[in-house]
Amino acid sequence: MMVLQLTNCPPSLRGDLTKWLMEIATGVYVGKVSARVRDNLWDRVKNTCDGGRAVLVYSTNNEQKMDFRIHGETWEPIDFDGIKLMLRPTPARLIAKNNKTPKEQVKQGFSNAANFQKSKRFANRSTNYPDSYVVIDLETTGLDYKSDKIIEIGALKIENNVQTDSFQILINSGIPISNKIALLTGIENHILETDGKRFEDIIPNFLEFVGEFPLAAHNMEFDKKFLNYALAKCNLPPITNRLIDTCDLAKRLHKSLSGYKLEQLAAHFNLESYQGVDLKYKMHPSLGDCYITHLLYQKLLNFEKEY
Repeated sequence: MMVLQLTNCPPSLRGDLTKWLMEIATGVYVGKVSARVRDNLWDRVKNTCDGGRAVLVYSTNNEQKMDFRIHGETWEPIDFDGIKLMLRPTPARLIAKNNKTPKEQVKQGFSNAANFQKSKRFANRSTNYPDSYVVIDLETTGLDYKSDKIIEIGALKIENNVQTDSFQILINSGIPISNKIALLTGIENHILETDGKRFEDIIPNFLEFVGEFPLAAHNMEFDKKFLNYALAKCNLPPITNRLIDTCDLAKRLHKSLSGYKLEQLAAHFNLESYQGVDLKYKMHPSLGDCYITHLLYQKLLNFEKEY
């Protein structure tokens, strides 16, 4: 038995396929044919569906009792210990793949670094929190991710609990900043007009910086909604990285605190400076909040290990 699904493929294919298969819905063909006929049909599909997509699933004598092939899809088939799986790529992986020649494209499957991190997580099941991650923070024109816009992105890369890199960019969304937001963030309209970049121009650099690292943020749901909505506007898939929310973690580990805002937790844990930088007078709000979030995460992680 085989099932073939076509999307945006030429109608002329229908004549070839219906000689051997039954079309049970638009673009969906099923039937039972020999392996030789199946392979010939698949070659015909690949040679004809330029710009279209095709997915073939068929029965075979393996451990999964089936196999599949894809053409024109962003999802990638990978082999994992003899089992064939589908990998849904991150936005950074898609950009890296599209910008490189075939020899340079991202290797399918799990990288050595990913396998190493996976083994570390299994070795330390008590916490299951990574020591390599990227802290992110967004400044926006408001609280509604559908109508408001991102005006600044800050990110701090941490590898083995040590900062190795940072990322900060201002974004000119074309929406004027209110006096309230300007006072809150220290970012004013004339600054964005002079130094701000378009989101679609800077997002590849941000995604490359983030890669497949876990992402940490304070109130991660807020940042995730804004990021994913902005990515969708650029026809990019949503963030699929592992997400860590320091606010949720603080609430779980310290249930008796009076408040869980970032500034309240920073005061509670005396997180006032980082590598000689006075965080009360940080130059860029988003990057300064990343520093504080990183310190908070480390404090909570140490508490979790002792708990």
